[in-house]
Amino acid sequence: MDPRFRTAFNAAYSPALYDAYSADLVRRIGGAVGFRLAETPVFVPPAFAERCRRAALEIVAQLSEPARLEKMEAAVPARYAVPNRSALPTFAALDFACVREEDGSLAPRLVELQGFPSLVAFETMQSDAWEAALARVPGCEGPWTSRFGLERAELVALARDAIVGAHDPQDVVLLDVDPPSQKTWCDFGATERLFGVPAIDPRELIVRDGRFFRRDGAGRERPVLRIYNRVIADELERKGIELPFDPRAEIDVEWSPHPDWFWIWSKHSLPYLDHPAVPKTTLLSDLDGVPEHVEADFVLKPLFSFAGGGVNVRPTAADVAAIPAAERADWCLQERIAYGDVLAAPAGGVKVEMRIMLLRRDTEDALRPAINLCRLARGEMHGVDYNRDLAWTGSSIGLWPA
Repeated sequence: MDPRFRTAFNAAYSPALYDAYSADLVRRIGGAVGFRLAETPVFVPPAFAERCRRAALEIVAQLSEPARLEKMEAAVPARYAVPNRSALPTFAALDFACVREEDGSLAPRLVELQGFPSLVAFETMQSDAWEAALARVPGCEGPWTSRFGLERAELVALARDAIVGAHDPQDVVLLDVDPPSQKTWCDFGATERLFGVPAIDPRELIVRDGRFFRRDGAGRERPVLRIYNRVIADELERKGIELPFDPRAEIDVEWSPHPDWFWIWSKHSLPYLDHPAVPKTTLLSDLDGVPEHVEADFVLKPLFSFAGGGVNVRPTAADVAAIPAAERADWCLQERIAYGDVLAAPAGGVKVEMRIMLLRRDTEDALRPAINLCRLARGEMHGVDYNRDLAWTGSSIGLWPA
């Protein structure tokens, strides 16, 4: 995207460079990566990084307004409503498509958002690995940053506080369904390496006297005082997983983030936003009729699936009409975003999506943009489950001069 560095990188690129970078990243996280690693970082013009940072802050400010929040709270299903919700989430992720304005400048367009953690530990190490690799590329030696106004040590301290709080890391768990099977396992491993927090399955939790416990590697019982929550409700539903506790029960534990924010700040929030970076989005339950040219101009999305599950990028009027009345509040139509082929790869232009990850300490009253990740794609879907066989696509990170 930034031609100052793109030309130099492409000229110096070789499979050996990619192999060395990939091996270094695997060494840093201590295990394999469960998705495709792109052959290149994204060289981000500083002006575009600032546009994304500013848009993220402005959108989160709207999401935090009490009147909008009151409407968004309706998204929380009664069966998953957890007591003692925090005033704001400790994590949020906003996905921006990189588009070209009429004057040729780069601009962000919000694809979706979630009051939920993303790969902050993995991206810290991916940034480290790319910086080390670029030190050997003439014209791209750096120094680089992937962070928004934070030194690396400041980012790690912020993430540690958001994840661990004031506790011993061994009294904190990263909670997800069957963690070793998740494609985000690389982030779980990186989280344990950086912060000492183990990943466990929610079915391993022991509930007694209104508290959580777990067994450590030696079989000893330990209290669980804080949960770094990575459980996706959609997965619980799809797999028919029963939790060993009632989410609605009063249990003495800290959540980071509180589970309700998975629902409140989500695609369900998009219709309530009014910002130049947010495309028009309508819940099907609020739709007066199917828009003309729906297949060309809109995308049909379920509100609470992850990794692109259920998204219909070319919906017909019949597809929209086929959603049952009882389910239409859980689907939206979003104006199609015209991704630009903004990254010049040897085999042609590549589309870029940048995720801004925001974090907040318990003691702070606002989230701050911290680090990014990027997904490169040639097709119409950008999740790491797609484009797996296409070169110069997959997981990457945005870098700009430090």
